[in-house]
Amino acid sequence: MSMRLPSVEVVAGHGSVIMKAGLSICFYMRRSHRELAPLISQALTTYLRAVGRQALTWYPDLEGEWRALDDSALESTHRELLTHPVPFIQLRDSYGSLVDYQFLYRGVDLDSPESRRAPGLHTCAVSFWLPASQSSGSFRELALSLAKLLPFNSGHAGPSFHAWLGMEDLMQHMFQLGLRYPGMDVPDEHNNAYSVGDKVQGVHWMNFLGPPVLEAVGGTSVLAARLQTPGTSVEALGVDRAVVTLGIEPDAGDTAEGRVLPAHRELARILEPWLATREVSRRYRDNEALRKWERRFLD
Repeated sequence: MSMRLPSVEVVAGHGSVIMKAGLSICFYMRRSHRELAPLISQALTTYLRAVGRQALTWYPDLEGEWRALDDSALESTHRELLTHPVPFIQLRDSYGSLVDYQFLYRGVDLDSPESRRAPGLHTCAVSFWLPASQSSGSFRELALSLAKLLPFNSGHAGPSFHAWLGMEDLMQHMFQLGLRYPGMDVPDEHNNAYSVGDKVQGVHWMNFLGPPVLEAVGGTSVLAARLQTPGTSVEALGVDRAVVTLGIEPDAGDTAEGRVLPAHRELARILEPWLATREVSRRYRDNEALRKWERRFLD
């Protein structure tokens, strides 16, 4: 079998691709960054060891200008992760075109006035992008390696749109496209850090569950007994964390072809009380498309 991802892309008027299909791994940790700093630095090293040092070659400076990520700049990035109270780190393989590889991290301080004004919502968020050509075996291995390193409350890995973030028209297009391809994630880790808390950001190919959600659904063995769709597996990752994998290979689905991903729908029904919504971080926007996309496995 092979991964079933759609051949979709959006090209801007000047000819650059600004959206395409890829793979992503995301983790959410409801802790202040100061508790996570060395682990996030190790996660970046783990990612680069898996994809190669050449995969990340650019970063934005304080003025937003893209600079070459040489070895010195990479060392500075690790220092920032270790010393800054709330770092925002973005490293990628290109600045002039859409990337295959990206490391994105948003650290938060749960004791800050901003976090206290949004009780239960803020969380540190980290994501890792890989190309659609990545083998599912190596992709799964990397996701598990990162999961065993990071003290996640939740996380996921699987098919995802790779897109320029911050373009609202493009975001709306991805929400609409995601209704046809329900297994595709719409990336927004920067804002998800202010909305997920200790809940779960949707259902995906690999679903990492930790406290408090895993305990709330009855623990690893109870959850495994409740999931009956063939191909679904539940694996314990320590005493209070687990990963639920929906099928042998990632599948984006395609409702036009009748591939509605029943395993995803089954897990979504179980997790519904603990599913987070991005709407709280998207105030003053038209969120109808978002609401439909977030409930694509429930309605």
